[in-house]
Amino acid sequence: MNNCDHFNVADLKTDSEYVCQECVKTGDTWVHLRTCQTCGGTHCCNSSKNKHATKHFLATGHPVVISAEPGERWAWCYEDEVFIRY
Repeated sequence: MNNCDHFNVADLKTDSEYVCQECVKTGDTWVHLRTCQTCGGTHCCNSSKNKHATKHFLATGHPVVISAEPGERWAWCYEDEVFIRY
Protein backbone atom coordinates (compact mmCIF):
# COMPACT_ATOMS: atom_id res chain seq x y z
CA MET A 1 0.00 0.00 0.00
CA ASN A 2 1.30 3.45 -0.92
CA ASN A 3 1.62 6.22 1.63
CA CYS A 4 1.37 9.96 1.20
CA ASP A 5 3.02 12.56 3.42
CA HIS A 6 1.70 15.45 1.31
CA PHE A 7 -1.89 15.45 2.59
CA ASN A 8 -2.99 17.15 5.81
CA VAL A 9 -6.68 16.76 6.61
CA ALA A 10 -6.36 19.38 9.38
CA ASP A 11 -5.54 22.07 6.81
CA LEU A 12 -8.10 21.45 4.04
CA LYS A 13 -8.32 24.15 1.40
CA THR A 14 -11.63 24.79 -0.30
CA ASP A 15 -12.65 27.31 -2.93
CA SER A 16 -15.47 29.79 -2.45
CA GLU A 17 -16.54 29.35 -6.08
CA TYR A 18 -17.69 26.04 -7.52
CA VAL A 19 -16.15 26.53 -10.97
CA CYS A 20 -13.05 25.67 -12.96
CA GLN A 21 -11.66 29.13 -13.66
CA GLU A 22 -9.64 27.83 -16.62
CA CYS A 23 -12.79 26.41 -18.26
CA VAL A 24 -14.68 29.64 -17.54
CA LYS A 25 -11.96 31.61 -19.37
CA THR A 26 -12.41 29.50 -22.51
CA GLY A 27 -16.18 29.03 -22.27
CA ASP A 28 -15.86 25.27 -21.70
CA THR A 29 -17.71 23.07 -19.23
CA TRP A 30 -16.47 20.41 -16.80
CA VAL A 31 -17.64 17.12 -15.33
CA HIS A 32 -16.27 17.25 -11.76
CA LEU A 33 -14.04 19.62 -9.82
CA ARG A 34 -10.89 19.10 -7.73
CA THR A 35 -9.29 21.58 -5.32
CA CYS A 36 -5.51 21.87 -5.05
CA GLN A 37 -4.33 21.50 -1.48
CA THR A 38 -1.25 23.65 -2.03
CA CYS A 39 -2.79 26.81 -3.50
CA GLY A 40 -6.55 26.26 -3.09
CA GLY A 41 -7.35 26.62 -6.79
CA THR A 42 -10.19 24.54 -8.22
CA HIS A 43 -9.80 22.78 -11.55
CA CYS A 44 -11.70 20.24 -13.65
CA CYS A 45 -11.08 16.50 -13.36
CA ASN A 46 -9.68 14.02 -15.87
CA SER A 47 -13.19 13.08 -17.00
CA SER A 48 -13.51 16.66 -18.23
CA LYS A 49 -12.30 17.62 -21.70
CA ASN A 50 -9.51 19.93 -20.49
CA LYS A 51 -8.19 17.97 -17.47
CA HIS A 52 -7.09 21.19 -15.77
CA ALA A 53 -6.39 19.58 -12.36
CA THR A 54 -3.76 17.28 -13.88
CA LYS A 55 -2.37 20.09 -16.02
CA HIS A 56 -2.09 22.21 -12.86
CA PHE A 57 -0.09 19.46 -11.14
CA LEU A 58 2.21 19.06 -14.14
CA ALA A 59 2.82 22.82 -14.34
CA THR A 60 3.25 23.50 -10.61
CA GLY A 61 4.16 20.23 -8.91
CA HIS A 62 1.36 20.76 -6.37
CA PRO A 63 0.82 17.10 -5.41
CA VAL A 64 -2.61 16.77 -3.76
CA VAL A 65 -6.17 17.56 -4.81
CA ILE A 66 -9.41 16.87 -2.98
CA SER A 67 -12.77 16.31 -4.57
CA ALA A 68 -14.72 19.57 -4.63
CA GLU A 69 -17.94 17.61 -5.15
CA PRO A 70 -20.51 18.03 -2.35
CA GLY A 71 -20.51 15.06 0.03
CA GLU A 72 -17.30 13.51 -1.29
CA ARG A 73 -14.40 13.18 1.15
CA TRP A 74 -11.35 11.93 -0.69
CA ALA A 75 -8.01 13.14 -1.98
CA TRP A 76 -5.59 12.10 -4.71
CA CYS A 77 -1.83 12.52 -4.51
CA TYR A 78 -0.38 12.80 -8.01
CA GLU A 79 3.17 12.43 -6.75
CA ASP A 80 2.61 9.24 -4.76
CA GLU A 81 -0.28 8.03 -6.98
CA VAL A 82 -2.41 7.25 -3.95
CA PHE A 83 -6.13 7.66 -3.23
CA ILE A 84 -6.95 8.87 0.30
CA ARG A 85 -10.31 8.73 2.07
CA TYR A 86 -10.73 11.17 4.94
